[in-house]
Amino acid sequence: MRRAFILILIPIVTIALVYALIHFIGMQGFAFAWSLNFLLMACALTFTETLKGPLTSTYFNEKEWELKGKIYESFGVNFYRKLLVWVGWEKLNKKSNPIEKKTNALVHLHYRTKQSELGHLIILIIVLGFNFFVAFEFGVIQSLWLLILNVLLNLYPIFLQRYNRPRIERAITLSRRR
Repeated sequence: MRRAFILILIPIVTIALVYALIHFIGMQGFAFAWSLNFLLMACALTFTETLKGPLTSTYFNEKEWELKGKIYESFGVNFYRKLLVWVGWEKLNKKSNPIEKKTNALVHLHYRTKQSELGHLIILIIVLGFNFFVAFEFGVIQSLWLLILNVLLNLYPIFLQRYNRPRIERAITLSRRR
């Protein structure tokens, strides 16, 4: 009951916070795009942490068209990984979620990739909606920061999770054999 209440409350609070963001910053420019993405990240993280569902949808399974990650490599996911190391995100992430070689730790990491992908997918769709609205209301130029940050902060993290998950699955399989 409490969890259901919180899951309903999170979108309501998110809408109120986005409204306040629009009211105080406006919908144009870098400040809005940056603030919107990080506000939605905090809300999506709260939502996915509260949800704690099994995330067993076939959506999370590797698809044949992904060509064992080759499609993501062609979109530059390895460069994006290096960029995350360069800006310090990887170090920060490893500190809060250290990677262990135990099977249960790999299973938890596998689940976290699904959780992260779900959060970024939700944000991607919401920001894309704002992107279209700003483009039609204020012009395409005014919506460029929303588009650029949406790609960097949401689309590429989705690519990265989809690229890493099959590798983690193989590590889990090898770990269970031992």
